[in-house]
Amino acid sequence: MRRSLFLSLALALLAPASRGAAEPPAPAHAHGGKSEKGGDRAAQSELVAQAAFDTKGVLWAVHKVSGHIAVSRSEDRGRTWLNPVLVTPAPEPTDTGGDARPKIALGPAGEIYVTWTKPLAKPYTGEIKFARSLDGGRTFSAPFVVHRDRQEITHRFDALAVTARGQVVVAWIDKRDLVAAVTAKAPPYRGAAIYYALSDDRGATFRDDTKLADHSCECCRIALVPHADGCVTALWRHIFAPNIRDHALARIAPSGQAGPVRRVSFEDWKIDACPHHGPAIAEDARQRLHAVWFSAAPQNQGVFYSRVLADGIEARRRIGGDTAAHADLAVIGERVAIAWKEFDGEKTRLRAQLSSDGGDHWREVELASTPAASDHPRVLTSGDRFYVFWNTQAASRTVTLIPE
Repeated sequence: MRRSLFLSLALALLAPASRGAAEPPAPAHAHGGKSEKGGDRAAQSELVAQAAFDTKGVLWAVHKVSGHIAVSRSEDRGRTWLNPVLVTPAPEPTDTGGDARPKIALGPAGEIYVTWTKPLAKPYTGEIKFARSLDGGRTFSAPFVVHRDRQEITHRFDALAVTARGQVVVAWIDKRDLVAAVTAKAPPYRGAAIYYALSDDRGATFRDDTKLADHSCECCRIALVPHADGCVTALWRHIFAPNIRDHALARIAPSGQAGPVRRVSFEDWKIDACPHHGPAIAEDARQRLHAVWFSAAPQNQGVFYSRVLADGIEARRRIGGDTAAHADLAVIGERVAIAWKEFDGEKTRLRAQLSSDGGDHWREVELASTPAASDHPRVLTSGDRFYVFWNTQAASRTVTLIPE
């Protein structure tokens, strides 16, 4: 009964995928609707946030404050926060529906980078904005648009990463190829595409837009993980012909070259809609990739974990209960931590699993719960410990230690 209820609610949030329109409708819950306990869209927009620890253990978070993009700092792992620094000089709309939210990443020399999506006048369109701080978060540069393409189309669901060499990578979901196909009266184009841009000068400028892959899902977040060699791996929900929404990955080289696209999940979820439910990915000390993702395929429903190897996947397993959703993970050495949300009909529960042997064995703990609205959890690392950053209506920017 609970599984049926969960799937009914989940599918009700999906919207029809594009069928040849220049700008097809986005999922319904990206533009209005209710949050987990009836919270409205405006209240939910103040919940979306992301955070990261720097090498000194200082926690940095990007979030919304009275319509502004803002960055806050905590020196005691989220127990208290200093006054936020405004990134946007004036309030502006921000895409905060579903998998959309502002992003933050820290550079090797203490740089603070922030991206977000600003909606444009036409429905379901947007542009990816970027700003940086080179003075420890005291001030931020004037925001600018990352991508060269300035059509009033979808440039949304930005992802941000910084390599150990300091190269900044911004990726996003882009519909310029769909629009071109419609204009040329070409065969129908599946979904959207993944594009990216690189900065070699600490975010002062970005190279031209480069396409990583055609036929991505339209509204699921992109996951990025940097590697020691300077490459970055992207993982996203792909649309395999004709309408299978599983996952694919590809590498972005420091030169800017895109690697081949490889399928890495095989639930065979056939649906002409976007679930607003993207994956997460991390790398361990043996250079193995670990990933989590969501599927509602009839025979493969729930959150799944797997190690992703060069020649396939292994150790695939289902995570959590019937209503598990929006999982994230992080890795320290060969230790892996996963966190996710589950709704029990009254409360949203924050749960976690921890493996000390690279994903072979696991133990599960419950970390927190809330009866009110909440953002998606994010697993963070500081030193040799795992934390979960969880923004809720009851407690903003809460950080919870995952017990060993």
